[in-house]
Amino acid sequence: MKILIIEDEKDMRHNMQVTLEKEGFLVEPVASYQDAISKIGVYDYDCILLDITLPDGNGLEILKLLKEKGYSDSVIIVSAKDSLDDKVKGLELGADDYLPKPFHMAELHARVKAVLRRRKLNGSKLFEVSNVTIEIDSHLVKVNHRELELNRKEFDVLFYLCTNRDRLVSKSALAEHVWGDYIDQTDNFDFIYSQIKNLRKKLSDANAGIEIKAVYGIGYKLLVP
Repeated sequence: MKILIIEDEKDMRHNMQVTLEKEGFLVEPVASYQDAISKIGVYDYDCILLDITLPDGNGLEILKLLKEKGYSDSVIIVSAKDSLDDKVKGLELGADDYLPKPFHMAELHARVKAVLRRRKLNGSKLFEVSNVTIEIDSHLVKVNHRELELNRKEFDVLFYLCTNRDRLVSKSALAEHVWGDYIDQTDNFDFIYSQIKNLRKKLSDANAGIEIKAVYGIGYKLLVP
C-alpha cells in the first residue's frame, strides 16, 4: 500500500518514512505545498499524512482540494498545530484522523493501519475473495486456510487487484501503485509481467478460486470464475 508524506521538517519526515517502510509500505515524501500538489494531481495514494504548516502554503488547502476533486485517498493530519479549531476544521474538511505532534512512531503506524482498515475493509483486518483470505496487518495470504508464500511485491499486486476486483487495472497504474513513481523512467513493464506470472502459478497450484486475467496491451483484471 502506498503512502504520501507531506511534511517540511526533515528529521520528522525521514523518521516517518523509515518507520512506515519497515512495515512494508511504499512511501513517497515531499516537503512543500507545491510538491504535494504535483504528486496528488498525478498519483493515487492509500493514505496521505498531511502537515498543516508548510513553507509555501497551508495543508488544509490541500485537504480541501482532495475532497473537492473527489479523491478517495485517506488523510491523516499530522501537525504541531493542536488547537481545537484546527482539529475541527480538518475533520470537517474530510480528514480521517488527526495526530498532534509529538507522537510515537508506533502510534503513527497504528493510526495508519486503522484508517486503511476503515476505508478499504470496513474496519475488518481481513479481506476475502472466494477461498482466498488476505490478512492485512500480518501481510499473509491463505487459500482454503493454508498459507500461500508470496514475496512482498506479489502480496502488494494481489491486494491491489483484489481491492479493484472486476475492474480493469492498467499496467501503468499497477506499476505506479506498487513500485512507486520512479516507473515513469522505465521503458517497459516486464517486471510486472514477471510478478504476475509467478503470482498466477502460486494461486493455481494452491487451487485458489480467483483468476488474474490479462487484457492484451492494457493491463489486468481479477475475476472469480
